[in-house]
Amino acid sequence: MALCLAVGENSLNMSSQVARHILLLVAMLFLARTTNAHEGPPFPLLVDQKVDRYVVSVWTDPDVGTALFFVIVTAPPELPADLRVQIGVQPASGRLPEVFYSTVRENLKGQTQYRAEVQLDAQELWRVRVRLESAAGNAETLATVEATPPGYGRWDLLLYLLPFLAIGLLWTIALIRKIKRRTGDTHV
Repeated sequence: MALCLAVGENSLNMSSQVARHILLLVAMLFLARTTNAHEGPPFPLLVDQKVDRYVVSVWTDPDVGTALFFVIVTAPPELPADLRVQIGVQPASGRLPEVFYSTVRENLKGQTQYRAEVQLDAQELWRVRVRLESAAGNAETLATVEATPPGYGRWDLLLYLLPFLAIGLLWTIALIRKIKRRTGDTHV
């Protein structure tokens, strides 16, 4: 009788511990804030293209929604201090007017890069205009890029949750086997 009480008490402690872990997990999921994920590295749109007196490379991550553009500019002997870079985008179909976005100058290890966050509202081909403006003169170049969906849509959560669900399932199976071994229970 005492053995049955000890086994029952042990099972009760285990189940309350599992319940606490589940409650903690649920609380963490509800309190977690959303973040913006970056699906992949930027890819080159233009590489070392001569534009007037400048050499321009444009890298992009053209996700639908907020797309990132990086413009790397070099000029002999050096860039003008007042150089401004703008990114203009327009659907190739012409359904919207061209919109220009300002860039932020970033000085990185021996190179100057301009970064812009651009809004692309649909998965389609977009004309991209890179405009360089300074007191020394203006220049521009054009390219075309296809906007890509930012992820797998509604299936993202399930896809990213699968490894955790698999680990949880394996952990639960191991826990049940451990409890059965302790109690000597051989039937399901």
